[in-house]
Amino acid sequence: MGEDQDEVLAFDLNDKVEFASEGIVSKTLLSTDRARVVLFCFDAGQLLSEHTSAHPASLHILSGRCRVGLGEREEEAGAGFWAHMPAHLPHSIVASERTIMLLTIYRPAKPKGA
Repeated sequence: MGEDQDEVLAFDLNDKVEFASEGIVSKTLLSTDRARVVLFCFDAGQLLSEHTSAHPASLHILSGRCRVGLGEREEEAGAGFWAHMPAHLPHSIVASERTIMLLTIYRPAKPKGA
């Protein structure tokens, strides 16, 4: 979805929300050569174990409550929480209740002519 950078995308995020009992649902909303935007819906108690990414990213908690691990830091997060994560930062999420999160992964620009 959204492969063309010049394409206009507009929709109600609430229409994309879908929970799985005792699971995590992820939906890619946009994927271009410069960014990828993914909507995550965590059921209560679900965990995204610690991992890293080769690219910088930001996360935005839209609803719910969760614990976010950001390197050595741990944050209690709720609706409105936003964090930027540099590339290779270990991070994790544990949902205390049903939680909706928007993740944006930033990709470097390709050199001209590539």
